[in-house]
Amino acid sequence: MTLGFARQPTRVLGIDPGLTRCGLGVVDGVPGKAPELVAVGLVRTPSEDDVAARLLAIETEVERWLSEYRPDTVAVERVFSQHNVRTVMGTAQAGAVAIVCAARRGLPVALHTPSEVKAAVTGNGRANKDQVTTMVTRLLRMAERPRPPDAADALALAICHLWRGHGAGLRGGHGAGLRRGQAPARAPAAVPGTAQAAQPPPAGVCATHARGGSV
Repeated sequence: MTLGFARQPTRVLGIDPGLTRCGLGVVDGVPGKAPELVAVGLVRTPSEDDVAARLLAIETEVERWLSEYRPDTVAVERVFSQHNVRTVMGTAQAGAVAIVCAARRGLPVALHTPSEVKAAVTGNGRANKDQVTTMVTRLLRMAERPRPPDAADALALAICHLWRGHGAGLRGGHGAGLRRGQAPARAPAAVPGTAQAAQPPPAGVCATHARGGSV
C-alpha cells in the first residue's frame, strides 16, 4: 500500500524592485492550488534623497520582512532593458539589494521576467497592469485591489514562482543557519478583519498591510 503525504506549503516573498516604490508581497501555496495571501506592502523613498540613503531604507524594510515572515524563497523581477537608463539603473540597484538580503540568510532567489509573471497569472504575457491586478485580486480572494500596481506586481511574482518555480535561481551560501527550522518561529498570517502588529517603519517607508487590509 502506498501512503500519500500532503505537500507542505511554500512561502514566497515577491519583490518588485524600484527606488521610488518597491513592492513586497508574501504568499503561501503549492503548485496547482489556490495561493493564500500572507501580507502585502510597499517601500517608498523620496526621490530627492541620496541614492545611498534610499537603498539603505529598502534594505532595512526587506530585512524586516524576511525576519517577520520567514519565506522559503524570494522571487525578484528580472530587470529588462528600458529606454530610461536612469530608471532601469535604480530598479537594478533595488533588485540587487533584495538579492543580497536573501543571500545573506542563505535563501534561494528566483528571477522572473515581467512577461513570465504576466503569463503565469493571467495567461497572457502581454497583459497590462490592470489585468494583472485584477487576476491577483481574484486568485488571492482579496476584498480590495492591491494598490499601487507595484504591490500587485510583487504578489504576482510570488504567485508565479509558486506555480512555475523555474526562474533563474541563485542561492546564497553564508547565513544558511538562519533558515526555517533554525530561527525563531515566523509570524503567522494575519486573520481576516484584524490588524497585525508591526514595527514602526523607517522614514520614507510605507506601513505594511497584512491579509484583510489594503494598500
